[in-house]
Amino acid sequence: MFRRVAIIGGGAAAATLLGELLERQPPQSLHLDWYTGGGTPPRGVAYSTPSARHLLNVRAASMSLFGGRPRGFLEFVQRDDPAIAGTDFLPRSRYGDYLEAEVTRTLQLGKVHGHDVHVIPFAVDAVVPEHGGVTVIHGEESHQADAAVLALGALPPRPLAGVSEAALASTRYAVDPWRLLERAGQIQPAPRKVVLIGLGLTAVDVLLDLSAQWPQAEFIAVSRHGLLPEAHLRAAGAPDDDSAELIESMRDAPDVRHWLQLLREAIAQGGDWRTIIDSLRPHSPGLWRELSLEQRGRFLRHANWAWQRARHRMPPQVGEAIATLERDGRLQRRRGRVQAVDVAGDALQLSLSHAGTREVLNADLVIQTVGLDTDVQRTSHRLVRQLLTNAHIAPDPLGLGVLASPDGRLQHDGGHWPHLFAIGSLLRGTLWESTAIPEIRRHARQLADRMLSD
Repeated sequence: MFRRVAIIGGGAAAATLLGELLERQPPQSLHLDWYTGGGTPPRGVAYSTPSARHLLNVRAASMSLFGGRPRGFLEFVQRDDPAIAGTDFLPRSRYGDYLEAEVTRTLQLGKVHGHDVHVIPFAVDAVVPEHGGVTVIHGEESHQADAAVLALGALPPRPLAGVSEAALASTRYAVDPWRLLERAGQIQPAPRKVVLIGLGLTAVDVLLDLSAQWPQAEFIAVSRHGLLPEAHLRAAGAPDDDSAELIESMRDAPDVRHWLQLLREAIAQGGDWRTIIDSLRPHSPGLWRELSLEQRGRFLRHANWAWQRARHRMPPQVGEAIATLERDGRLQRRRGRVQAVDVAGDALQLSLSHAGTREVLNADLVIQTVGLDTDVQRTSHRLVRQLLTNAHIAPDPLGLGVLASPDGRLQHDGGHWPHLFAIGSLLRGTLWESTAIPEIRRHARQLADRMLSD
């Protein structure tokens, strides 16, 4: 059992693990140091948005923070509005309220159970794993722990290759879309032509907010295939079976091309494709582990874009709002890769390539909406840089976080640290599905069991 535990990170993954640890009553009390860093814990980036237009893309009934209380979030919101149904897609700001309430509750419960909890509102500068534990350093202070867990969430966004220094210095290129949304109302005059690079759920959120704030603006969204995320059905669906036969066939032949063929055949046999994709979700980590490094790379190159569209879907009302923008001529979608972005007079100029052709776009504002960055080798994150420089962690060769065991123990020099763990986005290379609440709460429960076991 680890009695002294450091949790590093201030988002939902850290809050989930904190709750799982504090709700237990182990034979000995715990000493927990929670380093929340900056921002507004435990909302993190995902749930700090105040916009009512930004909705969860998972139905309310599936968004409980803890596996032991599967209706937790739904019960929380129904206290204020009993008419809310489990199938509803609610604002992310409400989920942030729920996170804050759950942290307050679990901290109080921790005191009742005799645990010693310190919430430390600073970022960690360095972590030094050793044979008998971990040293956590922030500023001039250092603290010893039996184990530490990295729950860092999204790494800081980086400018895309090809974006000139002049474009970055112009303030017309936004690397971080969330910071841009915070100050959008202060931008004068309002941009008339806006280009988004990326067409995932982040782009959708940006479009919903800016189209309302800048009613005269027109938007062009550029991505490799020019396709939006798919939308959820209005009514929740359930698979006709548990897809056991499909999953077994996939395990028997771990080849991406073969898997795609199996999925096409399963969809052709009837039923909605969404239910088949959703039936794979609990099995995704195991299926991902079956793939060789070569096959994983092939998936990322050729199939990831389609998987992301099908797996990470828009709420139906969001899909309708985006369709309205297109019908009104305010949103255009383009296929292409961005080769360069540079200053051109009072605007920015983008050079695109697609199928051997080139296109030039001019824009008053360019917003990078490419989604989650997990490439630890290129990040500016100070703690991650320290851990890499000192060879305490090893990068995933495909840029999907760090090497780790399925239970979250971080790898170094061919082995695994017994005292240093991760949860959340850093484990994409190990688990693939590691960033959504249903996966985070399952991993947090397993990790808490491991840390408190004999």
